[in-house]
Amino acid sequence: MPKSEPFETHTDRYEGWFEEHDDAYQSELAALDRLVPATGRGIEIGVGSARFAAPLGVGVGIDPAEAMLEHARERGVSVVRGVAEHLPFRDATFDTALIVTTICFVDEITRTLAEADRILSQSGQLVIGYIDKDSPVGRIYQEKKEENPFYREATFVSTEELLEELDAAGFTDFEFVQTIYHWIDEVNGIEPIEEGYGDGSFVGIKASR
Repeated sequence: MPKSEPFETHTDRYEGWFEEHDDAYQSELAALDRLVPATGRGIEIGVGSARFAAPLGVGVGIDPAEAMLEHARERGVSVVRGVAEHLPFRDATFDTALIVTTICFVDEITRTLAEADRILSQSGQLVIGYIDKDSPVGRIYQEKKEENPFYREATFVSTEELLEELDAAGFTDFEFVQTIYHWIDEVNGIEPIEEGYGDGSFVGIKASR
């Protein structure tokens, strides 16, 4: 069952986070911009309000929360209501699949990655952005889960765990970026964006089929 209820009822709070933490948001966006291809047809799985899809030029989005999709439409993204484990698209429809801060909310990571693989073209690429479970921010989020309606039912993953899932799903040629080196409330200015993972709390992975 998709964990969409908080995103339906706390949409304003969700949108407000990006306004209040613009430097952190812009840091994450800049990191993902290094990974998301500039050409081809793209979809964001778990598009939310299209805070990432729209500026990254990803034209299609899917999400189970209708309240979020209303914002995504306003930002110019073509949206469909649905879940990551059952994507209503034909095989090889997209060149890029983007999943940002959504992997901790899906019911089945294995099924989600299989569906992403299915809808990608032969040379398609998957880009995932997430807070690493084992990072400083990830540990704080887990400690404060009960205080946050969005993260209460989230299942955070580490980079190593996600790499195992990606490898099992048949993805290869991993490329990494990382950013966010302070607690979110303490980010002041755009954080450095570096290759690799293990230092920054926000990690981006690009993988090929």
